[in-house]
Parts: sequence; structure tokens; C-alpha cells
Amino acid sequence: MIDLNVVEWMFEKIMVPTDGSEYAARAEDIAIELAGRLGAVVVAVHVIDEKLIYPFEVLEEEGKEILGAVQRKGREAGVRVDEVLVFGSPAHDMKKIADKTGADLVVIASHGRSGLEKILMGSVAETTLKTVTVPVLLVK
Repeated sequence: MIDLNVVEWMFEKIMVPTDGSEYAARAEDIAIELAGRLGAVVVAVHVIDEKLIYPFEVLEEEGKEILGAVQRKGREAGVRVDEVLVFGSPAHDMKKIADKTGADLVVIASHGRSGLEKILMGSVAETTLKTVTVPVLLVK
């Protein structure tokens, strides 16, 4: 059995990267549930992929909507959610974002949006597992 007093001390800021996919939504739900039980803060992160060719304004608006949905889930659960919207590489910027936000746990979906984009860019979750220095909870 896990001693929640120890876990509560360990995890005060839970980062959850999200791309708005159904897999990411599961990770968001778990991060919020865990934060609620531990009295932690959730840091919802959306990275506007620098490789996409859509107009920046469209991608920025989509990112704001995705983070807004996480914010609403947090509010309904009584959990504080901080939002981080950045322009960069989803696969390669997670360590930097985790470091800068002071996250002590990352909850990430094993899959995000799929298709050719995933094949070309590699797995964001896999790269995060390899580079982030804090514990990572991988959600299937």
C-alpha cells in the first residue's frame, strides 16, 4: 500500500502535456484526480509544433482552447491548473518545460495524435521518458 503522506510531499506540481487527443484527455483526468488527492497543482502544457505549416494564429487559438478545457476540468474538481502555451518541439522541449515549471511529476499519454506526423517526429512520450529527470506516469 502506498503511504499518501509520502507521495503528497513528493508531488506538489504535476505537469500534463496535452494535444487535445482522447489519449491526452485521459492523462489530464488522471493528473487532476491525483492533484486533488495530493493537494498538488496541475501544470497543463500545450506545445504549438514549430514544424506545422498552419497559420500561427489558428494553432495558437487551438492551443488556448485545449488548455481552457483542462482548466475547466480542474475548476470542476477544485484543483488549481496553471497553463503553459509555448511554440517549439513537442518531443524535444518537455525536459526544458518540466524544469522551468518546477514540475516534480509528469503525467503523459502514451499516444497522442497519430498518423504520419507521429512517424516523422517520433514519440513525444518516448522522448519525454528518456529526457525528463522527474518521475513520469505514462497513461495508456
